[in-house]
Amino acid sequence: MPADDPTASPAARLAELTRRLAAVERRIDVAVERFAAVRPTLIVVSKFHPAQDVKLLAQLGIRDFGENRDQEAGAKAAELASDVAVPQDLRWHFIGQLQTNKARSVAQYAHSVHSVDRVSLVTALSRAVLGVKEATGPAGRPDLQCLIQVNLDPAATAESKGRGGALPADVLALAEQIVAAPALELRGVMAVAPLGADPEPAFAALAEISARLTATYPWATAISAGMSQDLEQAIAAGATHLRVGSDVLGPRTVLR
Repeated sequence: MPADDPTASPAARLAELTRRLAAVERRIDVAVERFAAVRPTLIVVSKFHPAQDVKLLAQLGIRDFGENRDQEAGAKAAELASDVAVPQDLRWHFIGQLQTNKARSVAQYAHSVHSVDRVSLVTALSRAVLGVKEATGPAGRPDLQCLIQVNLDPAATAESKGRGGALPADVLALAEQIVAAPALELRGVMAVAPLGADPEPAFAALAEISARLTATYPWATAISAGMSQDLEQAIAAGATHLRVGSDVLGPRTVLR
């Protein structure tokens, strides 16, 4: 049933989410066993779905949620933070392209940003997180975890990046900037497989980029890759984080 079905009761929606989540978890389990992989963290991409769905998934044990629009993400995070029935250990992962003028807002709620792709964004995020720390005290928020989004499109250039992300040749230089920036923590890399292409070569390339990164920064081991349609290929390539939306939450027919 759609998330915005006005006739759906919370109990019915919870049952639907339970079924969908179990199916995705089974796929992950099978892939982990098949490829002898470490089980990745499941990030449920909750964009275009209401805060109530996040609340229900939290009841099912999910703690990691992905969003790609700051206005929507900030509103959900604020709503759920004020709800005493919601666990307060939710982690919000910003996974979309991020404008520098949104950095201050994202710093208010995000546990991590998976789409760091340029030096100007590193600078903006560092300043924003420092500002939150100054306003709330050092215990008010931890350093922001940053993943470098890598553009895996072989036709991408500095002038034409398609779906976004840093070019592979620029990853180490960008990582150096993140490590040097106050209040940021380098965690690893993220990528989306090129549209219409076999994801396996793309994810293999991402694994190689990750290996080069960890040779210099051994702690930056996160590999955020894989969505509903290609999570098995991502697990085979060593993904540590999966970003799954529609297979858990289903379609949304009305955007608000």
